[in-house]
Amino acid sequence: MALLALSAAGCMNRNASSNGYNDMEQNLELTREWDKVFPESDRVLHDKVTFRNRFGITLAADLYVPEKVGKPFAAIAVCGPFGAVKEQSSGLYAQTLAERGFLTIAFDPSYTGESGGEPRHVASPDINTEDFCAAVDYLSTRDDVDPERIGILGICGWGGLAINAAAVDTRIKATVASTMYDMSRVSARGYYDSMDADARYELRRQLNAQRTEDYRNGSYAPAGGVVDPLPDDAPQFVKDYHAYYKTPRGYHKRSLNSNDGWNRTSVLSFMNTPILAYSDEIRSAVLVVHGEKAHSRYFGEEAFGKLRGDNKRLLIVPNANHTDLYDTEKIPFDSIERFYREYLK
Repeated sequence: MALLALSAAGCMNRNASSNGYNDMEQNLELTREWDKVFPESDRVLHDKVTFRNRFGITLAADLYVPEKVGKPFAAIAVCGPFGAVKEQSSGLYAQTLAERGFLTIAFDPSYTGESGGEPRHVASPDINTEDFCAAVDYLSTRDDVDPERIGILGICGWGGLAINAAAVDTRIKATVASTMYDMSRVSARGYYDSMDADARYELRRQLNAQRTEDYRNGSYAPAGGVVDPLPDDAPQFVKDYHAYYKTPRGYHKRSLNSNDGWNRTSVLSFMNTPILAYSDEIRSAVLVVHGEKAHSRYFGEEAFGKLRGDNKRLLIVPNANHTDLYDTEKIPFDSIERFYREYLK
C-alpha cells in the first residue's frame, strides 16, 4: 500500500503559519490510494489534509473541492458516525455536498482512523467537540473559503457533538445533525432511558474496575465493534448496523465499528458530561434530520425540542431507519443543500 507522509507545513494554509501551529503538528502517514467504501467522483478535486486541535492532536481529513464553482467557497466540515472513519458515511456526505458546490472536509476524530492521538480508540465529549472547532479553524484560514460561510455536519453520535460544537463556536453558521445520537444520554441512561441510578452506579463500578485492570496490563481492553456473527435474537437496529459495518457495503479496516470498537472505558466521560446542556442557546441555524423508523429517532426529536429560534428545523425522512441515512438514496441531500444555501450565503 502506498503511503504519503504529509507534513503540517504542506497541508495547512499559509495564513495559519504565524501562530506556530505548523511547527507543532504531528507528521501522519496517510493512505495515497482511494480506499473509500463509495466510488470516487469525477466532479470534485480530492486531496488529503491535516490540521491540529487545541489539545495538540493532529487530525487527518479528506478535502473535496468543487471543480467548476467560483471562489471563495462556503465550506462544511463533516464527521461521523460514532466509531466510523472518513472513508465511510462522512466521506460520502462530504463528496456529495462538494458536487453541489461546497468545499468540504471529512475528518477522522482524535485517536481514530488516520488521525493522531494516543492511546488509540478513545472517545471524549470535550476533545471530540474540539475536533469540530479545529476543523473550523482550518477552513477559516484557507484562501479559497469565506470564513463567514462555514457549516458543520455530524452523523449519528457526531450529530449530538455537532450541536454541542454549534453551542460553543459562534463561527459555525449552520449545523446539520443527521440520524443523531445523544451519546451522553445513551451512555448514562441506556437506550430509551432504561437505566436508573443503581444501574449507572453498577456500570461505573465495572468501568472503573476495568481502568485498574487496564493500568495493570499496560493496555486498554476493547469494547468490541458491531457484533459478528449476529445472534438470532439481535434487535433490528443491530442487524442494520451489521448490514453496514460488517459487509462490503460499509466495512473498512480502520473503522472501530467494523472491527474491535472503542476502548471499553471510553463511555465514562460521556456518562458525566451532558453535551446538549446549552443547546437552547444556539443562535445559528440547525437542521435535525432523522429517519421515521429509526430506533434513535427520539434523540433527534428531543434535541430539536430544546432548540430555540425560527432558524431551527426538523426533517423526518419517511420509511428510513437509522443506517439508511448513512449511505442510501434516502439521505435528503436536496433538503440539506437548500438549508446550507439559505444559511451559508
